[in-house]
Parts: sequence; C-alpha cells; structure tokens
Amino acid sequence: MEDLFGHRISYLRVSVTDRCNERCRYCMPEEEQAWFAKEETLSYDEMVRVVRIGATLGIKRIRVTGGEPLTRPGIAGFCAELTQIPGIESVGISTNGTLLAKVENGRTLAEQLAAAGVRTANVSLDSLDRDVYQRTTSRDLLPRVLSGIDAAIDAGFDSIRLNCVLMKNQTERELPALIDYAAKKNALLRFIELMPVSTQEVLSDDNFLAIATARQLVEQTTGPLIEEPDFKTNGPAVYHRIPATGQRIGFIGAMTNLHFCENCNKLRLTSDGKLRPCLGSYLEFDLRSVLRGGCSDAELAAFFQNVVARKPKEHDFRHNYQPNRRMIAIGG
Repeated sequence: MEDLFGHRISYLRVSVTDRCNERCRYCMPEEEQAWFAKEETLSYDEMVRVVRIGATLGIKRIRVTGGEPLTRPGIAGFCAELTQIPGIESVGISTNGTLLAKVENGRTLAEQLAAAGVRTANVSLDSLDRDVYQRTTSRDLLPRVLSGIDAAIDAGFDSIRLNCVLMKNQTERELPALIDYAAKKNALLRFIELMPVSTQEVLSDDNFLAIATARQLVEQTTGPLIEEPDFKTNGPAVYHRIPATGQRIGFIGAMTNLHFCENCNKLRLTSDGKLRPCLGSYLEFDLRSVLRGGCSDAELAAFFQNVVARKPKEHDFRHNYQPNRRMIAIGG
C-alpha cells in the first residue's frame, strides 16, 4: 500500500486495550477517564483478522500497544497468533515494563512473550529516580520496571528499546544516568519530544524540552555525537553514536524535526476498532462497524486501502492541535 505522498505502509500498531496501571502526566492525567466498555473493544479474533488482511496488502511489522497491553489477559497467546500470519515478519510490544517480570504458570510474562515469537520490547523509562518516576506516573512502580527490563533480557528478546519522554527541568539531570543504564543493559535508548496528543498544555515553556537541547546536553558528557543516518528501526528516530563507546542513542522530534513525517510507514488500530492513518490527525475510520457488519475479506481490504488513501502528508501537531482523544485511547 502506498499513499498519495509516496509513503509505503508496512507497519501497523495494534492497541489491545485502553487500560493502564499508571497515570503518566503526558498520556493520561489523573482526572476521570471514560474507559471503553467490553463490547466496544475488539476481540483478539477480530484483531487477528484485521492483521491477516493487512498482511496481504503489505503490512509486515506489528507493534502491540495499549494502554498497557500486558494488563489484558491472554496477550501472549494473541501475539503468538500474530507471528503465525503469513507475511508478518516481526511482532514487537510497547509496554511500561511493570508486568514483564510477573510470573504466571511458572513463567514470567517476558518469557511467555518471547516464546510466542515477540522479538522486540519498547519499554517506557522516563526516570531512574524513584521519587521522580512516581511524580511522573503517579505510581511507585520503578522497581517493577527495572525488574521487568531484566526479565526481558533474561527472556532473550532480540532488542530492548528504552523510551524516555523529554521533560524540561526533569530529564536534563537524568541524561547521564539513563545513558549509562542503557549501556549496561545493552538497550537502545531513545529520547522523545512531548507531543500534544492528550493535552495541549504539555507544550508549555515549563514542560517542553527539544531534542536539539537534549543532544547538546548529552554532548557535554559524551563529546560530539556522530549521526548515523543509515541506521533505522521501525519508527522515525534519528540515531547518533557516542564515539568513545559506540553506544547508539535515538532522538524522536515530532515537534521540531520538520522532516519527521517524510518516511512514515504506519497505521494505527485502536482497541475500539478505529483505523487511524496518523497519530497527529483527527482522521479515524470505524473499522469495528465494518467488521461486525459481516464484511468480506475483499471489503475489509478495500477499507484498508481507502484509509491509506486518506493519510495526510504530515501531522497537525505544529498547528495548535487540540486533542480529541487521550493517548491511552489511541495506542502508544
């Protein structure tokens, strides 16, 4: 599938739930969240069917997200089904890490996911300071996150990526510790600019820290970074290498990188069955009604292609974007 601007679509992010056991201030603030009712949420069978049709159209990579995807029962079995779909080359998971070390039936969830064929784990890690972590997430769960990262390492994931959301007057002092921790764990560290997905207020001068500023602060410790334009993962990160150690660090700058959308290759399926061509756009299309209306595989494929044809050239975050959904209801 290719959109009107030459984006070749090969990557689908599948949100399996809007539930989460944390309350990150940039994702789901403390005020009351209207959860999806059970009947509004797609079943695993419905999601598998969507992925199967997507694979016939060129979808090759899947990332399972939430909310927190590990809060939904049966997640490892669902991932195992995805890995068996012809054409799907990789399945990864995005998680806050708090449940990766949880033991069920004698195995950690990380071990169950690895056995299911999940090869990569993106773990949110905004701070290594327990008090700061609690202020950011409203939960005192940092020890569980660190245990979860160790569980993922022990389970043998091919790649563990640590995602740190940049927050002014917080992340600056965390940079050396995060870099050192990622190096010790052989994990790929990425710094991500705040985006106005859940609230516009996160972009205030008191909160927003640009990737250019973060890079300058990193270089005060590491020396000049070497950009590696040919090193890519599935997303829009721009990677740099620390010359002395060879460690890679990624920077994801949706707000300040004017080329951010040029190579976008993804669609998003929300847990309530909306297919979204862009995170930073109001556009979303009701796939659930089509699925539950008895559509044929050919009709489902045509729905996919119609959504791709509506994919915008770039996101709207720089144009006074006013969120219409919380990030939790879109998928991380």
